[in-house]
Parts: sequence; C-alpha cells; structure tokens
Amino acid sequence: MKKNFFFKYRSYTPIPVIIAALVFAETTWISFLCGFVIALSGEMLRIWSVRYAGSATRTTGRVGADELVTTGPYGRLRNPLYLGNFLLSVGLLVIAWPLMPWFLIGFILLFYIQYSVIISLEEDFLAEKFQDAYQKYKINVPSFFPRFSNWGKGDRKPTPVKKALRTERNTLQSFTSVLILMVLRWIFG
Repeated sequence: MKKNFFFKYRSYTPIPVIIAALVFAETTWISFLCGFVIALSGEMLRIWSVRYAGSATRTTGRVGADELVTTGPYGRLRNPLYLGNFLLSVGLLVIAWPLMPWFLIGFILLFYIQYSVIISLEEDFLAEKFQDAYQKYKINVPSFFPRFSNWGKGDRKPTPVKKALRTERNTLQSFTSVLILMVLRWIFG
C-alpha cells in the first residue's frame, strides 16, 4: 500500500517543499545562476531518459513496462529519471536558497525516503517480469550514481526529441511555472 501511494502521488509530493521554499526564499544572483544550471541539467537528463523509455514513464496508476530498457542513459544507471528529478529539485532549491543548508538536508532526506520506496516497488516489478535479464542488468548498472562506461545491452533507439518534449510537457510546464514564481518572489520580495 505505502509503496503504491508514493508511486501514484510522486508528482505531487514536491508541492509542500516548493511552497515552503517560496515562503523562505532568499534568492541571489549567484544562487539563481547556479541553481538554474543544476535544474536545467536535471531536465536535460530527464529528456534524454524519456527519449529511451518513452511515455510509459508518465504512468501514475501502477508500475509497468513493456520492455527492459538498458540503452542510452539506462546503460549508465537504472534510474536516470529520478536522478533528473533530484537535480531539477535541488536546482530549484538552490535558486530559492531557503534556510540553507537545513532546507536542502531535509529535502535530501525526504527524497531518499520517497524514492527508495518507489525504486523498490519498480525493481520488484521488473525482477518478476524480466527475471534473469533484469538481474543481470541490476548487477551491472548502478541504481542512482552513474557508471562511467555505458553497459547498454539493447538495440532500442531513442524517440525524436519533439516526441520526448511532448511526453515531458507536464514536467516542463511545472518547472517553468515554479521558476516564474521564484523569480517573481525574488523581484517583489
């Protein structure tokens, strides 16, 4: 039950953190520029990942996968979308710079709790569905910190960037909206 809750509502759990970051924001030019670069790198990783995984990554009802994707960013780490989420979120927090470093430490702890549960749920599903192929993948490709060389053992080709951007539309809209709110909070204090 708990695992499914975290999976189903993973798009909404950052909202209280964002609201608190806006309330306590102390943005500076340096925090804005550094945070924007971090957030943008997270979004770029997400787009690269979506090009390989496709729209199946946008499901919220329950875990699913038509095939085991092991190429592209998935040949370097098993959860590139979640690393992208982490970088995107950390970037936004650096932009806002609320009660640092305590706010960031709290966020990292909450992110770890939520995503360790989600990853566990997904790994259980993938292990059951893809059995030996997933076990071999899991042994060779780390979960969250990328390997330097690409292990990729598949022939899946990336979808066009335009299609990936359509799939990633909700995240891009959310990122842009939060960024605008942070800039407005910074300007009008």
